[in-house]
Amino acid sequence: MTTSETDSGPETTPTGESRLALVRRARRIDRVLAETYPDARAELDFTTPLELLVATVLSAQTTDVRVNATTPALFASYPDAAAYAAADPEELEEILRPLGFFRAKTRAVIGLGKALVERFDGEVPGRLQDLVTLPGVGRKTANVVLGHAFGVPGITVDTHFGRLARRFGLTTEQDPVKVEHEVGKLFPRKDWTMVSQHLVWHGRRVCHAKRPACAACPVARWCPSSGIGEQDPVTAAALVRTSGPN
Repeated sequence: MTTSETDSGPETTPTGESRLALVRRARRIDRVLAETYPDARAELDFTTPLELLVATVLSAQTTDVRVNATTPALFASYPDAAAYAAADPEELEEILRPLGFFRAKTRAVIGLGKALVERFDGEVPGRLQDLVTLPGVGRKTANVVLGHAFGVPGITVDTHFGRLARRFGLTTEQDPVKVEHEVGKLFPRKDWTMVSQHLVWHGRRVCHAKRPACAACPVARWCPSSGIGEQDPVTAAALVRTSGPN
């Protein structure tokens, strides 16, 4: 364990632990979640960085399941950035209609294609500082693409990750960028992408926003918030989802 991994931040944390104790607890939680979800991965279907980038942009305000049902036809019709840039808006809208907000998403995808063609020769850049300059791409989307399409470690702070990071006492921050940096300090950089994936999977399946299944949680013993959810084992087990939300 290096100095850079443990010595940033105050000596005591908001949970009253030492910094070292927090790091150890955070990593224990991640190890157990890794054992619980050995198949954890990005739940959007893709084969190229462009497909993942487009799918992630489209996933705003809808489910991954619905995006995955829509993207086969989309990817077949628009195989590269130039095709998106030259797309007929009405034709693209018809494909994206099932996702909701389809007009805004059509504009976003066309704008994304044009930006890639004009500034990156039609290729998805593999650097955070470049990705976040693209229209509709923030740090969350950029880190998803970097981690899963390029193998570049990143913390992806979506609503599930932020909720669990605060429930686990890994941070008290609300701002996603601050959450990203604080949680990142607790883990080796090489683990960031999968730490993100483990928390997201657990948030979708067990640690729900309104009614967490605490009695069925494999990391309840290390969670300072474990008393907020369902404590009856049978009832909690019924709350557990076997997959992400539909």
